Amino acid sequence: MHSHGATGPTRVLKISLAVTLGYIVLLVVAGIRAHSLALLSEAGHNLSDFLALLLSLVAVYFQSRPASSTKTYGYHRAGVLAALVNATSLVLVSFFIFYEAVRRIQHPEHVQASVMMWVAAAGVVMNGVITLLLYRTGGDVNIRSALLHEVGDTLSTAAVIAGGWAILATGNYWIDSALSVGIGALILWSGFGIVRETLNILLEGTPRGMKLEKIESAIRAVEGVNDVHDLHVWSIGSETHALSCHISIADIPPSVSERILRDVKECLHRTFRIDHTTIQFEHVECEVAHGCVMPLSEEDAHSHHHSH
Repeated sequence: MHSHGATGPTRVLKISLAVTLGYIVLLVVAGIRAHSLALLSEAGHNLSDFLALLLSLVAVYFQSRPASSTKTYGYHRAGVLAALVNATSLVLVSFFIFYEAVRRIQHPEHVQASVMMWVAAAGVVMNGVITLLLYRTGGDVNIRSALLHEVGDTLSTAAVIAGGWAILATGNYWIDSALSVGIGALILWSGFGIVRETLNILLEGTPRGMKLEKIESAIRAVEGVNDVHDLHVWSIGSETHALSCHISIADIPPSVSERILRDVKECLHRTFRIDHTTIQFEHVECEVAHGCVMPLSEEDAHSHHHSH
C-alpha cells in the first residue's frame, strides 16, 4: 500500500462495493425466479467478494492510521485479521453450496437457462472491470485477496454461461448443480489459500517466499560480519517485514561498525525488501547461540538474559 497512499485503493474499493452489491441483488432475484442453484451460488460467491472488498476497505483505513504509543506498529495486523475472517467465511459458504448441490442432484429442479446466461453475462463484464481496477492498485494481501475473488468470480460466471447453454442444448437440469459444486470448490480453494497466508503472518512465521538460510548467508557475505545468530524474520502486515538478529564483529570503534550496519541494512532492503530491522552487534563469541549469554560480570549477564 505504501506507494499509493490510501486514496487510490479506497476509491476503487468503494466503487467495486457498490457495483457488487447491486449484482448480488440481481443474482438472488434471478436465481429464485429461474430456480438456478448456480446463480444462487454465484450470489454466495459475490457476497464473499462483497465481504472481501468491505474488509479490504476497512483494512486500508486501518493501515493508513499512524502508529501510537500503545500500537507501536500501527494497525497493519487489522488488515491481516480482516483477510482471515473473510477467508473463513468463504470456507463456510462453500460447504453450504456443496450441501445444497447434493440435495438438488437428488431432486432436480426446472431451471430457466436463458435467464442464467443473461445474468451471468452481466457478471462477467462487471467482474472483469473490477478485476482490472483492483489489479492497477497494488499487491497488498487484502487487495490481493479481493483481486483473487474477482478473478475466481469472472471464471465461475463464465462457466455459468456455458452451463446455461448446455442446459438449453441437452435439457439436463443436473448441470446447474454440477456447476454449483465447481463454484463451491473455487471458493474453498481461494479461501484456504488466504487462511494459510494470514495465519502465517499472525503466527510470526517467516514471510512467504523468503528463506531464512538465504537471508543469513546474505548478511554473512557483508564485509566485517564474522557471525550471525538469533535471527528472526516476520511480517508486521502483509507488505511490511521486520528482522532482528545478533551479529558478531571484530573489536572495532563504533565509527567503523557503523559502516557494517549500513551495508547490512542496505543489503536487506535491496535483496529482501526488509526495512524494519533491529540489529545487535557483539565483538565476543557467544557461549550460547540462542538466547546468547554474554561473558559479562555476574549481574550484567543476568540482566542481559532477562531482557530477552
